[in-house]
Amino acid sequence: MTEVFIYDHVRTPRGRGKKDGALHEVPSVRLAAKTLEAIRDRNGLNTDTVDDIIMGCVDPVMDAGAVIPKAAAFEAGYSTRAPGMQISRFCASGLDAVNFGAGKIAQGADDIVIAGGVESMSRVGLGMSGGAWFMDPSVNFPAYFMPQGVSADLIATKYGFSRTDVDAYAVESQKRAAHAWEKGWFDKSVISVKDQNGLTILAKDEHMRPGTDMQALASLNASFQMPGEMGGFEAVGIQAHPEIERINYVHHAGNSSGIVDGASVVLLGSKAGGESMGIKPRARIKAFANIGSDPALMLTGPVDVTEKLLKRSGMSLADIDLFELNEAFAAVVLRYMQAFDIDHNRINVNGGAIAMGHPLGATGAMILGTVLDELERRDLNTALVTLCIGAGMGTATVIERV
Repeated sequence: MTEVFIYDHVRTPRGRGKKDGALHEVPSVRLAAKTLEAIRDRNGLNTDTVDDIIMGCVDPVMDAGAVIPKAAAFEAGYSTRAPGMQISRFCASGLDAVNFGAGKIAQGADDIVIAGGVESMSRVGLGMSGGAWFMDPSVNFPAYFMPQGVSADLIATKYGFSRTDVDAYAVESQKRAAHAWEKGWFDKSVISVKDQNGLTILAKDEHMRPGTDMQALASLNASFQMPGEMGGFEAVGIQAHPEIERINYVHHAGNSSGIVDGASVVLLGSKAGGESMGIKPRARIKAFANIGSDPALMLTGPVDVTEKLLKRSGMSLADIDLFELNEAFAAVVLRYMQAFDIDHNRINVNGGAIAMGHPLGATGAMILGTVLDELERRDLNTALVTLCIGAGMGTATVIERV
């Protein structure tokens, strides 16, 4: 198998996913094109040599539809020889785009692949693409379908996380993200989004609330109690997990991932591909895996896929220096830390989606890049990146510096 290397990565800042968000005026194709332009220009990339452009997009409809990476390549001025492909595995789409590209290179099919993702949640609302999972009873009955927030509260109840626990985690995420921005730790990889006149629209993650404290979060009402109790989804959760008498509703907007706009790409290549580009690799893709998990808990897939990945790669938790787990909800990370007895100083060390937001299709590639930068800053070697996924799945990737 051909070794697969990471040569570079970039991302946009995350803009608030509302009509008054800074990136609302920028269509998905333009967000994706900005990252393609940046990865090309900073590496002197001859786009004739790009074998594929693979991007995740969870809701590929309206102006986010029609194979957005190919459209973005046109807008970015890439060679017409560079093809594009759009994929979705819900929240892990950006990381799976990287894994898919890595698999093509490992098999010898490609030498240079750009992979990542994009989501404009202010322009294409969450769930706009529809789907049988939550619309067809023949599917959602056996899937124990419920809103993800109710599943997060089911996790908190089952594994003993209180409102204080999840709020304390959220406050720390905000502090870490603010500190990382203050120290300039994201500057290497975050590109400013500019308008056609060259004026900066957004240069920094817009969703953050660095002044968040426990008192502020305590004033927020639980977001998922009404759909759980009045919508009947609590009964669905209890049917799947009868050891639970009732769900304790602890999640709200302040300890859940933010709805945002953003894009990210990772430049992948074989050794020969890197030599042809004239650049040195920063890390290698060591291993990756996917798995299906409990559909009612839904968001515990990172635990299951980590166990699978470590077993298949012959690694152990002790081999991993840093962990990066998407902060879909606070209980997701708390359960992961509990399951593997991971200290908080090894995971999400610069905050996460609770503070900075979760642009669905882009997040996986974003957090891979974030942890690579942090490995280099700390002079560490190995990181594991993972995300929970709708319908009960998990994706994980191990990278190793070179």
